[in-house]
Amino acid sequence: MPRGDSTVAPEDAARFLSCYCSGHCPDDAKNNTCETNGQCFAIIEEDENGDVILSSGCMKYEGSHFQCKDSQFAQTRRTIECCQFDFCNRDLKPELPPRDTEPPDPHWLAFFISVTVCFCTLICVTVICYYRYKWQTERQRYHRDLEQDEAFIPTGESLKDLINQSQTSGSGSGLPLLVQRTIAKQIQTVRLIGKGRYGEVWLGRWRGEKVAVKVFFTREEASWFRETEIYQTVLMRHENILGFIAADINGTGASTQLYLITDYHENGSLYDYLKFTTLDTQALLKLAYSAACGLCHLHTEIYGTQGKPAIAHRDLKSKNILIKKNGTCCIADLGLAVKFNSDTNEVDIPLSTRMGTRRYMAPEVLDETLNKNHFQAYIMADIYSYGLVIWEMARRCVTGGIVEDYQLPYYEMVPSDPSYADMLEVVCVKGLRPTVSNRWNSDECLRAMLKLMSECWAHNPASRLTILRVKKTLAKMVESQDIKI
Repeated sequence: MPRGDSTVAPEDAARFLSCYCSGHCPDDAKNNTCETNGQCFAIIEEDENGDVILSSGCMKYEGSHFQCKDSQFAQTRRTIECCQFDFCNRDLKPELPPRDTEPPDPHWLAFFISVTVCFCTLICVTVICYYRYKWQTERQRYHRDLEQDEAFIPTGESLKDLINQSQTSGSGSGLPLLVQRTIAKQIQTVRLIGKGRYGEVWLGRWRGEKVAVKVFFTREEASWFRETEIYQTVLMRHENILGFIAADINGTGASTQLYLITDYHENGSLYDYLKFTTLDTQALLKLAYSAACGLCHLHTEIYGTQGKPAIAHRDLKSKNILIKKNGTCCIADLGLAVKFNSDTNEVDIPLSTRMGTRRYMAPEVLDETLNKNHFQAYIMADIYSYGLVIWEMARRCVTGGIVEDYQLPYYEMVPSDPSYADMLEVVCVKGLRPTVSNRWNSDECLRAMLKLMSECWAHNPASRLTILRVKKTLAKMVESQDIKI
């Protein structure tokens, strides 16, 4: 390379590199040899006709750094390689890059899509046919079982007959499971009569007899299990506790339905009844006394080899008490009940995540001071709730031609759907209780009921009456009024 002025730019420097050329030889090339101040190169490329051409030559310094790098956006397939010593490109053997995947033939694409759609459709049709066949098979088997079950329970047997037979000859814990499942299969639902957080209640018929069918949501399985378990407790049946008939699980593959079948009472709940019915003194005492009898049977432990454990309700309210035709109460909804095992001194608490109704919660439940390991604490919480129910009843008792509209406890103190904080503030912090009318003090019966309910909803659980004391007090009042229950 000539050594002239040191300020000469590289692109203007004299040519110092000899390269082999073929296909790209300049006019002054001799014997396939060219000279450059840049680099030697060899290039392989594919022309428009698909022919591969290999050539080589000299590349000037100017732009050589870029030209020696293939662009990924080049329109033609080609590969270029460069080197920087004499005739070095004679040994370069560049190779063409792999051919880009060509776009699929539209005809093949249409064929592929058609085959895919047909295959998916075939799968869907097959699945539908399978489940339809399975459903029809299940239905045929169901009807076949139904016909067999019809023969299992003799024609002419009423529910009352079946229950009486189980009480006298069985363990006293309800109908045999096979009979329960048979009855559950044979029931025809008529219409929806109620809906709650646990599920729905339907009016049903079994051989012409009306029954209530409680259908639990799947998420409420724990409540269904606990209520079924409590109802089937030995010696549980009582005239003031909702009559249990059967329980069953009906699985249809895609879903599971949990049934609880009980006696049907057309008057509905105490809540519904009091909204549209006023009471006289006798009706009030009848309701209060029968509710106390039902709660007393729940709370009382019956000792013996076939004994009954003590049970606390934990969600006593007017919506969970039903009105029978004869104007007495029966207690329902035992999904949150707790049992007490006196042998082991343990409290059997249900697994359900449901809590009681906030409006009816005792102070010790609201402020979380209730001792969960002490069964008597649950019993006393029930007594508090019972006191509020008596208040609801007493408001609807007519005295001197005066009666109050039906309202829920604390209706004027908390919102329609009160929070824990709302109830805690009113019941525990302020220590308030439902208000009473002045007319109550001028009536002997209402005055006695006011004293009773006040002793039931006392803030201190130990100060509250036991349900047995409540029952005895009401029994004297019933006797004095010469009421037949």
